[in-house]
Amino acid sequence: MDIRHATEADIADIQTIYAHHVLNGTGTFEEEPPPVEEMLARLRKVMRQDCVWLTACDATGVLGFGYYTPFRERSAYRYTVEDSIYVREDVRGQGVGKALVAKLIELATAQGMRQMIAVIGDSENVGSIGVHASLGFHMIGTMKSAGVKFGRWVDVVTMQRALGRGDANIPA
Repeated sequence: MDIRHATEADIADIQTIYAHHVLNGTGTFEEEPPPVEEMLARLRKVMRQDCVWLTACDATGVLGFGYYTPFRERSAYRYTVEDSIYVREDVRGQGVGKALVAKLIELATAQGMRQMIAVIGDSENVGSIGVHASLGFHMIGTMKSAGVKFGRWVDVVTMQRALGRGDANIPA
């Protein structure tokens, strides 16, 4: 498996993976899969924000993707990012998501970020919660019944991990 920066050439595969999660899962609260053009706009926005969007690939194509974005727009959050990870259905549970999160942690830390937040759709999403916990994320809280998808209320789990020196000091 090769983990590399996503390119515009990856967008069709990325859109296919994401569309599956939109239509079949509660890891995202979107209910209609965005078209390829919208996913391309999202990739470009991440790049303009000096953030990172990665793909995990092998001979079969894109296995999964992950990126981080600013946690919030206000300047006080400038050292905090939020990660998002999606893995192709036929390779879930094989370490793709964990490898992507680990690389995002490494790159965000190198970029001077101090905190990474995971906002995980569905408290029953034990795979994502477990991956994040295995990489040092701590449970912050659960927003009960924050969304409705597939005719049921769905929770949102928030996890957090310090990066680099964390809150040991204020970056210069």
